[in-house]
Amino acid sequence: MNNEELKSFLDDKVLQYNNPNFIETDPIQIPHLFKVKEDIEIAGFLAATIAWGNRKMIINNAKKMVALMGNSPYDFIMFHHEDDLEKLEGFVHRTFNADDFRTFIKALRNIYTKHEGLEGIFTLHKGENSLQGGISRFKSIFFEIEHLQRSRKHISDPLTGSAAKRINMFLRWMVRRDNVGVDFGIWKNITPSLLSCPLDVHSGNVARKLGLLTRKQNDARALQELDEQLRLLDKNDPVKYDFALFGLGVFEGF
Repeated sequence: MNNEELKSFLDDKVLQYNNPNFIETDPIQIPHLFKVKEDIEIAGFLAATIAWGNRKMIINNAKKMVALMGNSPYDFIMFHHEDDLEKLEGFVHRTFNADDFRTFIKALRNIYTKHEGLEGIFTLHKGENSLQGGISRFKSIFFEIEHLQRSRKHISDPLTGSAAKRINMFLRWMVRRDNVGVDFGIWKNITPSLLSCPLDVHSGNVARKLGLLTRKQNDARALQELDEQLRLLDKNDPVKYDFALFGLGVFEGF
């Protein structure tokens, strides 16, 4: 396919998958349980944090997370007591356990108390062309509280070579405005043109087959390469093609 044919093909796939039916099988359904901005972003962040492995397990465990928080994530973050955190004992999703969960809750309270919330950090530290440096800065701020060293692995850092798939997915949810009810677009101070594709094994393999990506590893350098190609297709909304790449890989076995 030439560039025009490729863009037409992928635009059609975006329309096919970027619709409310997508929500039913995706972790984005977790923040869709809520209406209040802070509940949406906290539930979304926690769901994205554990978004690796079996998708049904991810969704079930993310539902357990918000249930353990009384289905009021923001209120729990801001007003919990130490005995409330004891109720989290026994929670586990792969390598993310109750100790990590408690660390994340304390870190989020610090962020909403001292840093104007999740949106405030990413807005303050956004770059001119990308949010990847902001993700690195976010990790530093997130772990400025006393924390378990083991919990650090659950937030990736692009400046150490990671594609940061889960945080980029979370940022797509919060920033991108798709006008069909899938992505939220509730962070108004960050333009969707700065977003990066949540690069994983599925989207990476499809991107390589389509000639959008040559690097074999799914790392920060591959993400930059893919970003550049997707921005050529749509400079204002490059990560809409995440729906096309993911859908082709997961649902069509492309």
